[in-house]
Amino acid sequence: MPSLKLHAFLPYRLSIASNRVSDAIASTYQALFGLRIPEWRLIAIIAEGEGMTQQALGRATRMDKVTVSRAALALAERGLVERQPNPADQRSHLLSLSPAGRALYDQVAPKALEMEARIFAEFDAAELGAFAAMLDRLEAAAGAFDLERG
Repeated sequence: MPSLKLHAFLPYRLSIASNRVSDAIASTYQALFGLRIPEWRLIAIIAEGEGMTQQALGRATRMDKVTVSRAALALAERGLVERQPNPADQRSHLLSLSPAGRALYDQVAPKALEMEARIFAEFDAAELGAFAAMLDRLEAAAGAFDLERG
């Protein structure tokens, strides 16, 4: 029977790499903009599709509902998102960026792209394309487990 070597276990390595990238980016977002990663993710997703429910934001970001709720509350308290009643479901609200939230997004997005470029600077276009394709396949394979459980 094969033994598990954590340092060679690909899901573990993927998690470690993801955490390292997220930590590097998180410290920059916190220092420059006072944002935690969940808050930035909500701002970015809302900027792409205005008027989203917290449930839709959770699905889009793969964050649990408590994390989404806390991030949405923090952003609302800072005046970065606005909550409007959801005409399709009176139990929920639609979140959209306030003018201040849009202005912050316009500052953070270029910084995010700059950091992405720095992190992947040692990879050529073919490697990045292959990596993106592998991530798509990996997400699809992991999604199959969701279907099996659901």
